Amino acid sequence: MVNIAVLGATGTIGSRIVTEALERGHTVTAVLRDPAKLTDADPRLKVTTGDVLDPASVSAVAQGQDVVVSAVGGGDGPGHLATITLAARALVEGLRTLGEQAPRLVVVGGAGSLHTPDGGQVWDTPGLPEALLQIMHAHGDALEYYRTVTDVDWTNLSPAAQIAPGERTGNYRTAAEELITNEAGDSAISAEDYAVAILDEIETPAHSRQRFAVAY
Repeated sequence: MVNIAVLGATGTIGSRIVTEALERGHTVTAVLRDPAKLTDADPRLKVTTGDVLDPASVSAVAQGQDVVVSAVGGGDGPGHLATITLAARALVEGLRTLGEQAPRLVVVGGAGSLHTPDGGQVWDTPGLPEALLQIMHAHGDALEYYRTVTDVDWTNLSPAAQIAPGERTGNYRTAAEELITNEAGDSAISAEDYAVAILDEIETPAHSRQRFAVAY
């Protein structure tokens, strides 16, 4: 059994990570700025107050945990640093204060920086909305920051180009830096199977201080 704290626990991906972890028998704590917003929570779930943008708060909620999962997404709009980028620095700074007692950090990443068969990256795809591009590049900036971090054990997991609620099959493929596609050229995974991949990595660590990608 692993003690897991999940930031962003009420989002599409975070909520499924919580569900998958609970179903596997782990001790799970949802970290929210306003715990009152979490209604009808699973009785097995612990809930606490915390702020992913505050290193002191991160340090406090991370104490006694084996793994901290950041499922924080979204951005602050054009012209502003995305929450994703700010959270990356706060997470690392907060965990650093715990020294050797710091839990492992597992981060929900983005697909934008993955390499495509034509030699480009996903974010080079023509016609992508500006708001989506901003989030993609925020994930890319956060990943580049994580890659400079050697004193915190982190893992960044990039999803497929398309991720949405769906079926839990328990199946997926992995890659290092490449966008995973099927024979038709589509890249997709359900949020449920993405959560499976996250928990598999937590239970059997294989990508310490690395990014890897997952899709069908």
